[in-house]
Amino acid sequence: MGRIAMTPPAPAATGAPLRILLVEDNDAHTKLILRAFREDRLANPIDCVQDGEQALDFLFRRGPYADPASSPRPDLILLDLKLPKVDGIEVLKQVKADPVLRVIPVVVLTSSNADNDLRECYANFANSFLSKPVDFEKFHKMVQELDLYWTVWNRPPRA
Repeated sequence: MGRIAMTPPAPAATGAPLRILLVEDNDAHTKLILRAFREDRLANPIDCVQDGEQALDFLFRRGPYADPASSPRPDLILLDLKLPKVDGIEVLKQVKADPVLRVIPVVVLTSSNADNDLRECYANFANSFLSKPVDFEKFHKMVQELDLYWTVWNRPPRA
């Protein structure tokens, strides 16, 4: 049987690209994720923060992120677990406890393979849990597939 070429659907009905908040403390992982998005030629605006405290400030519009114009709400959160200041589980709990933020899909993107981390994330309503592969090429491929699924195929609620 031959291969069927598939063309991804257009982004959600509004046509606007999804805004992503990347919460990642590892600069190498941040660069790789951004590179994979660029290579897919998807024009998603990506805001990056390096710890859980910054993530919460951004999401709840506190401190330097108080202005909604410069800190717009994301349509997707990519969240590492092992973060300085406030860990990813606590960020997840606060996001999913807030009536405004809870509709934002949270994809946990972590180096953890621990079953207890997996269970705790899903118990706190994570939308997906992905363990970062150690191999560079596999990590890159995973990010590209993640990108395609969450920014092209998936249809999130829109305000």
